[in-house]
Amino acid sequence: MAWFRAVSSVAKLAVRRRNLVQVGLYTTRTTRVPVWQNRFLHSTSFSPKAQAATSPVPRPVPLSRLTDSFLDGTSSVYLEELQRAWEVDSSSVDKSWDNFFRNFVGQAATSPGISGQTIQESMRLLLLVRAYQVNGHMKANLDPLGLEEREIPEDLDPALYGFTEADLDREFFLGVWKMAGFLSENRPIQTLRAILTRLEQAYCGSIGYEYMHIADREKCNWLRDKIETPTPRQYNQQRREVMLDRLTWSTQFENFLATKWTAAKRFGLEGGETLIPGMKEMFDRSADLGVESIVIGMSHRGRLNVLGNVVRKPLSQIFSEFTGGTKPVNDVGLYTGTGDVKYHLGTSYDRPTRGGKRIHLSLVANPSHLEAVDPIVVGKTRAKQYYSNDTDRTNNLGVLIHGDGSFAGQGVVYETLHLSALPNYTTGGTIHIVVNNQVAFTTDPQAGRSSQYCTDVAKALNAPIFHVNGDDLEAVVHACELAAEWRQTFHSDVVVDIVCYRRFGHNEIDEPSFTQPKMYQIIRSHPSALEIYQKKLLESGQITQEDINRIQNKVNSILNEEFMKSKDYVPKRRDWLAAYWSGFKSPEQISRVRNTGVKPEILKTVGKAITTLPDTFKPHRAVKKIFELRRQMIETGEGIDWAVAEALAFATLLVEGNHVRLSGQDVERGTFSHRHSVLHNQETGEKYCPLDNILLNQNEEMFTVSNSSLSEFGVLGFELGYSMENPNSLVIWEAQFGDFANGAQVIFDQFLSSGESKWLRQTGLVVLLPHGYDGQGPEHSSARMERFLQVICLFVVNL
Repeated sequence: MAWFRAVSSVAKLAVRRRNLVQVGLYTTRTTRVPVWQNRFLHSTSFSPKAQAATSPVPRPVPLSRLTDSFLDGTSSVYLEELQRAWEVDSSSVDKSWDNFFRNFVGQAATSPGISGQTIQESMRLLLLVRAYQVNGHMKANLDPLGLEEREIPEDLDPALYGFTEADLDREFFLGVWKMAGFLSENRPIQTLRAILTRLEQAYCGSIGYEYMHIADREKCNWLRDKIETPTPRQYNQQRREVMLDRLTWSTQFENFLATKWTAAKRFGLEGGETLIPGMKEMFDRSADLGVESIVIGMSHRGRLNVLGNVVRKPLSQIFSEFTGGTKPVNDVGLYTGTGDVKYHLGTSYDRPTRGGKRIHLSLVANPSHLEAVDPIVVGKTRAKQYYSNDTDRTNNLGVLIHGDGSFAGQGVVYETLHLSALPNYTTGGTIHIVVNNQVAFTTDPQAGRSSQYCTDVAKALNAPIFHVNGDDLEAVVHACELAAEWRQTFHSDVVVDIVCYRRFGHNEIDEPSFTQPKMYQIIRSHPSALEIYQKKLLESGQITQEDINRIQNKVNSILNEEFMKSKDYVPKRRDWLAAYWSGFKSPEQISRVRNTGVKPEILKTVGKAITTLPDTFKPHRAVKKIFELRRQMIETGEGIDWAVAEALAFATLLVEGNHVRLSGQDVERGTFSHRHSVLHNQETGEKYCPLDNILLNQNEEMFTVSNSSLSEFGVLGFELGYSMENPNSLVIWEAQFGDFANGAQVIFDQFLSSGESKWLRQTGLVVLLPHGYDGQGPEHSSARMERFLQVICLFVVNL
């Protein structure tokens, strides 16, 4: 920010003058009062105690009491001296300072009613504005239950900056800077009361914004402009009717299940029902901005509601599964699949949007390992972008729905976040929605994380975070729409933290009062989000009670109709599988594997291409020798080793038009210095991939070999998700050593070994587990092959 850089310059210049000008560590300002609350805006006077504490007589205040020391002591004196010199002769100061004083002091001095504004007041006023931008979220009304106790930061108190109640209706010059938000409105003069009111509305309402940790000025200004827009969020009657209808569906769906299946576990969404209209509005906005396909991953809480109301899985099918209906059938009419609990299943659907477009939604199946699906969703999204030639990454979007406890506690969340900007893993940004119950099963936040918010891990990625009160439907909708706009504008991750509650226990059979008695005493008498929104619309006069009754009757009528249909429901096809897998046979249906060999002359042609280096390329002398030996292997057909055979396999697949992707830790060179699929010019550091000779002018991603981040769980999940999209490709993950695979055991156990039998989900992923018994011990080399053999045996039994 321009003003902040200017103020920082003051601090630096003041330090240089410290040896020339001897000054004290005190400055004059009024003694501060208690943290400023809403009473400061709306009261006509302070309390007697506060009045006594805010005597207009200047008093010395220790430097440590001020949040920004460069406004005191040496720097304030220097700034005032510089200002006096400028007033005498503007050409005597640097041009940048001339512009600074013209903006601040020059205009302030010529503006009626504010001639008494000092340079220190100007700077402190800007610091007050910045304090709200940085810490306003700490004062926002986020907890619908009112249980959270947060200490309001001292820097949100105007008295800390020397302002008193007498200053409320005094006009101040803010300065005309090239900044977003209300500082850019061409209204440089405002009363302190108007400024504070605006800051409270923008930063301390039902949404708390965290974005000032982002270093990019353009991004911060974009958000400021959105957040500090003077007109508050306003939705017309039609939009509000749509939101009411969607919230009614979300609420009545849970009520219907609770009535029909009182003893069934469903991990309902009660207390967080605004997630459904929020997601719908997010998807509608995303479609308006060019998104055509969305891949969704989430754990079990609210999953049935998302399946039925967002992804549009047939309600009759959901109800049939509750009553133990028929298992799914495959494309050739054979019953198959061991199945899984209802709240782990997935589906896909082409959904119409409010704007008249259609968007493809797919919800990925997920086991009870809450966040294990995260990298799979991101990998599947990346694959969709490849196969649809979405090079700008604007048409395919990944959306992840987390719990507050798992987002802070599961390491795979961090592993997945750190894939977001890596060249061969980025998807152009993922939208993260946290359904923040404020309790994880029975664990309070104080015992479940070390940070202020469960979302603090996302700050490492410079992702903006929007905390929103889950009882305020329109605030949830606004935050979700803003997240969609951010993602499509800046192609990076963004987090929406919906602070809500869990009306019942971890599941509907659990008794939550055992561990959270105070919370559930409040919850029992707390109105639902639907009741709150209905009351708001009735009071505004935009909706009548007849309108509310009409919507509720319509929803209940459809739910009952679908319940009757569920009794005769028989699934016909695997409608939630990726289209590319249609007709792809399961292993038990395959009688023989086709011959994949190629003619010797083809091998020699591609072999020559991948062993020939450009004359201008300067490889390491050892690598040069390796490639000379490989050239001899191709010419003679003798002594071909693993690395050459692998390269020939890749090359011939590429010639046939197949996509090949290899990733893992250090796979470009190979852990054992054997692969050398990417070479480095020893003089310039330039990279060269011999297999690129095969591609000619084809898609540069057709062959991808990439050193991954130092992650097994996250990267294996990514490649698994990538491989699920299309069977006509070779997707490989290589563990650096055999035992490294053990770090990704959840992916092996929950997705690779059981995915098809549980969810009819097929994959063509190839896993390489190198063994190098070179003195590093058996544990370092062993991938526990007995576990893989057991998986094979279990799979045969399942057949």
